[in-house]
Amino acid sequence: MRNISSVLGRLAKSISISLVLLFAVTLTSKAQDAKEGAALFKANCTACHKIDRDMTGPALKGMTERHDEAWLVKWIKNSKALIDSGDPVAKKLFEDHNKIAMPAFTQFSDDQIKGIIAFVKEEEVKLAAGPAAGGAGAAGAAASSDASTFMVIGMAAILILAVGVIFILSRVTKTLEKVIANNQTAIDAAKARNEAIVESGKAKFAQKFLKNKKLVGFAALMVVALLAVLGWQTMWNVGVHTGYKPVQPIKFSHQIHAGVNQIECQYCHGGAFKSKNASIPSANVCMNCHNTITAADHYNGEISPELLKLYRAVDWNPDTRTYGENTRPIEWVRIHNLPDFAYFNHSQHVVVAGVECQTCHGPIETMEEVYQYSPLTMKWCVDCHRTTEVNTDNKYYDQLIEAHEKLKKGEKMTAAMIGGLECGKCHY
Repeated sequence: MRNISSVLGRLAKSISISLVLLFAVTLTSKAQDAKEGAALFKANCTACHKIDRDMTGPALKGMTERHDEAWLVKWIKNSKALIDSGDPVAKKLFEDHNKIAMPAFTQFSDDQIKGIIAFVKEEEVKLAAGPAAGGAGAAGAAASSDASTFMVIGMAAILILAVGVIFILSRVTKTLEKVIANNQTAIDAAKARNEAIVESGKAKFAQKFLKNKKLVGFAALMVVALLAVLGWQTMWNVGVHTGYKPVQPIKFSHQIHAGVNQIECQYCHGGAFKSKNASIPSANVCMNCHNTITAADHYNGEISPELLKLYRAVDWNPDTRTYGENTRPIEWVRIHNLPDFAYFNHSQHVVVAGVECQTCHGPIETMEEVYQYSPLTMKWCVDCHRTTEVNTDNKYYDQLIEAHEKLKKGEKMTAAMIGGLECGKCHY
């Protein structure tokens, strides 16, 4: 609201300047038109017309009072065409002056004809002022003086008007600011009414929409299609936990251990070589290194706060370098979890097939916090089985070949000969 006064003030100034320029341009334009009209009149009209008396044509004095400017333009440009069109005024003028048609001046533009009319008006003013001034010279001087006085008075009047407009607008803006400040409640009420109108419009639209059965049917079909797509995507992703990264009780960094220090995965996850599960290492595996490595150089000589959690779990005293009896388990949160109906054997993939850990678990050596890299869906596993070549140069397939050779010879084959003694065959 504070800017209203300045905006309207600038607007008033612009209006004032525009009025002054418009006035000056109008006077200049009219003077220029009259000057050009005088030249055209003297060259084309004086043979038949005078201002104050009849000649071949009628006296021109008072013609703008008898006829409007648009009609005069048509008459001067082509009087015969106007008469032939049946214009009653043109026909009467033609008959009153011996039925002599005025020559056509189609070469003149409308503005040039208006200039001639302006010149005739000026000559009428001079003739009207002539007797009071006592002669033609005095008439011209009086007309010029009157014109100058009129311009000065007009300019003064415009300036006074502009000042008045600025003053009035300033007062109006102050009043408006007070009214707006004192009637904020009314404005809020008006907004509420507008919102009610909008809501009413929405209600009317809803009514019209509901009456259109085809449109309602199409909208329902689109909603059903959208829900079907969303439902399909949701059901397809049930049990898929790609990117799952839970918060662990100890911030163990695979990037530091497997990446920077290049510790083999199987040093901690030894079960990947010999069982179905890769297994989470017990705390004593961690203590193999961290009974001496405390990362104190990174914590101003103090033991790492994450290692203190490990020490509390195994009840290790780093000062006396002794274990206590108050041990507690570290409650790690499982990340990779297959459904119960899916059987996966780590040893079969790691030892027999020679699959790298990164094939399923991603770039584990770069992970500060471990997350599920692969979707571990049936489709993902099947796609891998379709493209992975089988390496038969291992003991597992040697046992199968040996078993088949015995079958060929008629000898008996036991389940133990084809891996029946593996724990994972029975124990999940």
